[in-house]
Amino acid sequence: MGSTVLSLRIDGELLDRLRQHAAKRGMSVQDYVARTLIRDDFDERFKAAVEETEKFYGDARESDSRRVDSRRGVTPPVT
Repeated sequence: MGSTVLSLRIDGELLDRLRQHAAKRGMSVQDYVARTLIRDDFDERFKAAVEETEKFYGDARESDSRRVDSRRGVTPPVT
């Protein structure tokens, strides 16, 4: 995947905050902004995938109350 240049005009105070956030993580502002956008894009795509899965299988919150809690009722194997 190639890269493309994106030029932004932003408020000076916002740039200062971005610099601070990037510095805390030892990153350049460019890398920090790119990573933030990638994370946000992933979150949106993940949410859309969950919604599609719920449409396909039905919303888990609407299933009957006989579901088993995966943290209880399971006997660990004896070694």
